[in-house]
Amino acid sequence: MAWSTRQLAELAGTTTKTVRHYHEVGLLEEPERASNGYKRYGVNHLVRLLRIRRLTDLGVSLADVPSVESGDRRARQILRDLDAELAADIERRQRMRLELAAVMDNRAAIDMPPDFRTLADDLPETQRSLLLAYSSILTPVAMAALQEQLAGPRGDLDAEFAALDENAPDEVRQRMAERMAPTVRQQQRDHPGLGDLGFSSRRGTAVAESVVVHALVEFYNRAHLDVLQRVHAILFEDDTTGSESHHDRG
Repeated sequence: MAWSTRQLAELAGTTTKTVRHYHEVGLLEEPERASNGYKRYGVNHLVRLLRIRRLTDLGVSLADVPSVESGDRRARQILRDLDAELAADIERRQRMRLELAAVMDNRAAIDMPPDFRTLADDLPETQRSLLLAYSSILTPVAMAALQEQLAGPRGDLDAEFAALDENAPDEVRQRMAERMAPTVRQQQRDHPGLGDLGFSSRRGTAVAESVVVHALVEFYNRAHLDVLQRVHAILFEDDTTGSESHHDRG
């Protein structure tokens, strides 16, 4: 009893192209040929083909099949490396499942970095978009600090700032900046690294600054940007005044 290439491939659950490829790379010996020139495969070819398929199905590359089969000194390391790759892939897929579950539960989570998904309900869309943009430049430590900063209770001022109309009058902007300044000052004290892009970014400072500037301009209106500039001016003035007072006392 002998089988043709097609029959052998069907028995092994593969294709004739694969069988021919194994011949070409030296993994499967060429069989004897019948008088009509057709190949005649036997059970030893079937067993060999099934063994190769079993190893490749486990992730072993064709180039490593001979080493794994022979059990040489490389075989164990090949299998260990493969096991480590599979473990990393399983972990990655488990994270993906958690993120998919979060998105199915709340579509807003798609706009958030993975570790921030629990905050999705509490943040306006603009802030979610900013966070997603910042995740491309900030270090994991800086992102963790940002998450801690945002995890606190959100007051009325946050909602007022998010809802600030682009045509809000000057006095409204100034009052809002004055109310926001102490909170921003405290945030700077709690997380000083976030104020230094050169320290908190995993990209070059110029690239990080371009992301921040473009994101702020894209997702905030002119009134928002004006309030933020006013907050910065208030804090700068306080720092300058404080330094001068300290110098005078000295």
